Amino acid sequence: MASTELSVVKVYDILLVTVPADPDDETISLLQDKVLKTMETYEAKGLILDISIVMTFDSFFARTIVETAQMFKLMGGRTIIAGMQPDVAITATQLGLTLGNIQTALDVDRALKILTNSSDGGYTHDRNT
Repeated sequence: MASTELSVVKVYDILLVTVPADPDDETISLLQDKVLKTMETYEAKGLILDISIVMTFDSFFARTIVETAQMFKLMGGRTIIAGMQPDVAITATQLGLTLGNIQTALDVDRALKILTNSSDGGYTHDRNT
């Protein structure tokens, strides 16, 4: 998949990325690079990784998503992984994936609310999610 097919959309100071349904290792690596460069360009404060159309993933995908969130945090931003399907959650648990303090949301709408409605600029957990 060419990097031009990967979309990073800026909404206010939040980047929204929809991960392709069946991402290969190259696509995930390109996505990571594109997200970080876009963050730097637009000084984004939040990142939503929408994985709602991803039905399965492997350990490389999981590790790269977590690493992207950690890198984004090191650059001053906050990441929310949105839309995880039940089968993906099961696989993630079986792989021993830990998200650390990366927050998740059921969908993109809830992720946007978390990042835009928090009293301290989006850096607290939404207790209603």
